[in-house]
Amino acid sequence: MIGIVVFPGSNCEYDCYHVVKEVLKTDGCFIWHKERHIDSSIKALILPGGFSFGDYLRTGAIARFSPVIDAVSQFAAEGKLVLGICNGFQILLEAGLLPGAMLKNKNLKYICKDVYLKINKKSTSPFISEYKGRDVVKIPIAHGEGNYYAYPDTLKALHDENSIVFRYCTADGQVTDDVNPNGSVENIAGIANANGNVLGMMPHPERCSEDILGNRDGLAIFESMVKAIRQAAL
Repeated sequence: MIGIVVFPGSNCEYDCYHVVKEVLKTDGCFIWHKERHIDSSIKALILPGGFSFGDYLRTGAIARFSPVIDAVSQFAAEGKLVLGICNGFQILLEAGLLPGAMLKNKNLKYICKDVYLKINKKSTSPFISEYKGRDVVKIPIAHGEGNYYAYPDTLKALHDENSIVFRYCTADGQVTDDVNPNGSVENIAGIANANGNVLGMMPHPERCSEDILGNRDGLAIFESMVKAIRQAAL
């Protein structure tokens, strides 16, 4: 069972549920932000995109104080999988489950478009295990505050732990300033914690997980989650 945490203002929860239930044929359920307990049947969590609490103060700053966050933190501490997408990533940063912070996009505008991502194959995060033979993928972004920032010592730790999982790049995998859509430091699009079981990413893999959408590059992230859950059950 994969749980999808819903906050007031979430708007991508049904997209994630559709991928889990209809594409992967896996059980999924919604978890309201006021829940204080995560059922033992739930083996992975998704914090979906949206505008939790209207994005007042800072993105994710209010959602971070929802009762469910303590349960999510405990869930992650037990080594279980937690995926934060866009606003979910922002919430994980505010909650301290991932390092760094989000700033407004460099151009101060909302951006919605396809981008290319360079996959760090040195990362041991289970979320990318099914990207076999793939170094570059195309996944859409849709955000106004996706400009990832971290202090130099934090960046060094991320590099040392191979925790920078995705970076914005060209179609052939070149990481350049020209293709950085939001000003994110070092073109960072997604990071994991030191153990790899918590992943935050600004692009939306649920929006490119079926042929009918014209792109399936995001599906492997969810397939990787399911694979890790099944392997843990062996």
